Amino acid sequence: MIVVTGATGTIGRALIGELGGAARAVVRRADQGEELGCDYVVGDLERPESIPVEPGDRLFLNSAQWPGFVAAHRAVVDHAAAAGAAQVVTVSVRGVTSGSLLGFGMHGRVDDHLKASGVPWSILAPVGFMQNLAGDVDEEGRIFGSYGRGRVGYIDARDIAAVAAVLLTRPVGADATYELTGPAAYTHDEIAAELTRASGRTVRYVDLPVEQAAARLEKRGMPAPAARDLAELMAQIGDGRWASTTTTVSDILGRRPRSLREFLG
Repeated sequence: MIVVTGATGTIGRALIGELGGAARAVVRRADQGEELGCDYVVGDLERPESIPVEPGDRLFLNSAQWPGFVAAHRAVVDHAAAAGAAQVVTVSVRGVTSGSLLGFGMHGRVDDHLKASGVPWSILAPVGFMQNLAGDVDEEGRIFGSYGRGRVGYIDARDIAAVAAVLLTRPVGADATYELTGPAAYTHDEIAAELTRASGRTVRYVDLPVEQAAARLEKRGMPAPAARDLAELMAQIGDGRWASTTTTVSDILGRRPRSLREFLG
């Protein structure tokens, strides 16, 4: 059995579709499971015993982040290992470590725990999702950030799900981290131009120094330390660490990942 956590999220829903519904979804409420149209159980990552992992099962571990993210994911990994899971496939972020800022560091700490757990593992390490780009545009058609001219190889989350489906259905291979990107990397000025083309509404990218970006985030209600860290994180991404693209998606799927233009339509 393939057990899918985060089943109602962007990747989770796409994964269940890729699997043709042949999965057991873990949902917070029964109505969510009925909506998915596949086998489901009501469970909670903060109660690892509610995650129905049995010997030989394969677990897709993913969720949105909250303050208890690291402890819960570590506990679920331990639960899967004790139950004799055949594999854990999880979603992380490209290039993170346990010392990375904000949620990146959370992912890094979970990754380290999974690698030491003894259960066979695959870590999907994508860059930013194309699905999030339109939501970054404010009411005046602006995208604010501290990325500078740095390029990012944004990926369609559906391609991440497709890779996960292959890893969860083919024979379990060697432990590995899979760095996932789209086929090309764009500056945020170029992204704004693509959003303008697709929407018919002028979108422009406004680049800010870290200090100004942090002040703007704080003014919008983010606590000062988090605002500073997020602005610094954008600047780190803009230094080129996400500028290179990989062939991992095409190597696994036998097709190229969707381009930004294809995604936006």
